[in-house]
Amino acid sequence: MYYLILTLLIIDALLLATVVLLQAGQGGGLASLGGGTTDSVLGGRQAVTLLTRMSWWCGGIFLALALVLSVMSANRRAGPSSLQERLRAGQTQQAPAGPSALPLNTTPTPGATAPGATAPPAGTAPAAGQPATPQPPSK
Repeated sequence: MYYLILTLLIIDALLLATVVLLQAGQGGGLASLGGGTTDSVLGGRQAVTLLTRMSWWCGGIFLALALVLSVMSANRRAGPSSLQERLRAGQTQQAPAGPSALPLNTTPTPGATAPGATAPPAGTAPAAGQPATPQPPSK
């Protein structure tokens, strides 16, 4: 039912656009505001043509169908959609990395040791893969 009304709304929108574009313009536009009478500004009384009636009817039908679709759409979204459920399930399965897991300072500063580690005794060679820390010159 929803897609039927949506299809009718699209057809009505195309018909409304066609009917409005087929109507003859009143002319003047903003240029008529330069001191003309109210008849030239407001357009005066014109004969009601078939295109004018069709544009009013199509506009009214468009508004009614849009209102019905918005009410139906609100009722359809009463529960979470399958996409929302999948997104929520994906978020709960993957725990975000905490601040302790992030490598904030990967380059060691000279003379600094990691928290909880002890400094190697003076005069020993560094372990494999460790950068050699410069020793101050002895006097």
